[in-house]
Amino acid sequence: MIRLIQQHNTHQNNSTLLKIRRNILAALAYFDMFNYPLTYSEIYLFLAEKHCHSELNEALNCLVGNKTIYQFDQFYSLKNDHQLITRRAKGNKKAAEMINKAKDVGSFLIKFPYVRGIGISGSLSKDFADDKSDIDLFIITENNRLWVARTLMHCFKKFTFLVNRQHHYCMNYYIDEQQLQISEQNIYTAIEVNTLIPLEGDIMFEKFYAENTWTRNLLPNKSLRVSTAKPLRAHFLKSFIESLLNNKAGNALDNLLMRITAGRWSQKTLRKKLNQHGFILGMAAGKHFAKPDPVNFQSRLLTRYQNKLTNLLQQTEERVAQ
Repeated sequence: MIRLIQQHNTHQNNSTLLKIRRNILAALAYFDMFNYPLTYSEIYLFLAEKHCHSELNEALNCLVGNKTIYQFDQFYSLKNDHQLITRRAKGNKKAAEMINKAKDVGSFLIKFPYVRGIGISGSLSKDFADDKSDIDLFIITENNRLWVARTLMHCFKKFTFLVNRQHHYCMNYYIDEQQLQISEQNIYTAIEVNTLIPLEGDIMFEKFYAENTWTRNLLPNKSLRVSTAKPLRAHFLKSFIESLLNNKAGNALDNLLMRITAGRWSQKTLRKKLNQHGFILGMAAGKHFAKPDPVNFQSRLLTRYQNKLTNLLQQTEERVAQ
């Protein structure tokens, strides 16, 4: 009986160790697509399941020992390439500089009518930037005024091209407070939600995170951060313009701007016009959201990730079996 219990416990331990190894590889594989090695704490935060630290340490040591992954000081990577560590250090330093600039940008943009929350998204929200990086911004607006807010902000952006500052104002994802929950619920959007850096609108981001607790199913160790967001403050011009449009005319204007903008983007997509990153321009537009079309970058990235992870797990199992 004792021997059977010992065999059961051994089998259970092996099964747990195998599961956490796969979760570690899944986390590393995702960020490896961006050539971004992770620290111990980052691996823990991006695990797909909860595991204790002793199990994580044992699994990491095993993966490093059989050269499935590589350790460089505090970083872990799928590639045996120290240049990735140098690249990350340089990118982290650049990101710190750009985040300070983004805070100034956020403090300015929050003064636009109907803007209720601003956060940093994209690679900058993951503390990485290079000379080609933009300041990607996530915008939350007043209910039923998203298109008024977006149009005013993008009219301003036209002027930033004159002084070559357009890369500081990449306002590419809008939602309003009626539809705070992110509709595409997958590992990509979970990581994007969990790595957002809120700048302005503390209460609005509290509501946003409350509507997106589904991310805990995919990233149970990652807590949502809200403390970085500043509270909203009253601005005379902002309040004045809103008072002029808080009526039926404002409703009609918002609907008109949505139709015009969505139509223009549809034409760009049909012409297969490319953005600076080589992707076909496309925007998913609705009354309560304006965002990059998930059929483009997001779907391709998820397919690439699944293929990469499948191949990696297969190679790992073959190595263990030998």
